[in-house]
Amino acid sequence: MAIAVLSDAEEILALQKLAFIAEAEIYNDFSIAPLVQTIEDLKRDFSQKIIIKKVVGENIIGSVRGYTKDRTCHIGRLMVHPDFQNKGIGTALMFEIETMLRPQCDRFEIFTGQKSDKNISLYKKLGYRVFETKNITPDLQFVYMDKHVNP
Repeated sequence: MAIAVLSDAEEILALQKLAFIAEAEIYNDFSIAPLVQTIEDLKRDFSQKIIIKKVVGENIIGSVRGYTKDRTCHIGRLMVHPDFQNKGIGTALMFEIETMLRPQCDRFEIFTGQKSDKNISLYKKLGYRVFETKNITPDLQFVYMDKHVNP
C-alpha cells in the first residue's frame, strides 16, 4: 500500500470506472457518481483527501480515499479491480486508510447503497454499524455506517 500521487489520477479513474460497473448494474443506473466523475474532479480530490493505492506489478489494482472533518473520518470510493476481488485487498485498503486517519478522528463513516450486500457485509465485518439510511431516489437508499475509534 502507498499514498497515491497526482500522476496516478488517470489510472485510478480508469480502475474506478471498471470497479464500479458492478454497483451500477445492481441499481441499473450508470450515472452513479463514481462512473461520471471527471479527471478534474479526481485531481481536486488529491488536494482534499488522502488517496491510498494498492499496486501489483506496475498496475494499480485497488484504491480508497478519505478525509477528516470535525473529528469524523469519511471514507469512500473503496475499489478493487474485478480480477483481484475476494482476496482481502479491500480489507487491507480499509485497514490502511483507517490507520492513516485514526490520529485525526473519533469515528469513521462510510456509505453504500442498500442493495450492495457485499459492501455492507464487508463493512460490518470491519466493525461498522448502520446508523442511518437516506432515500436518494425512489429506488435507491444510502446506508450510512460508522465505527467509533477506541480510546
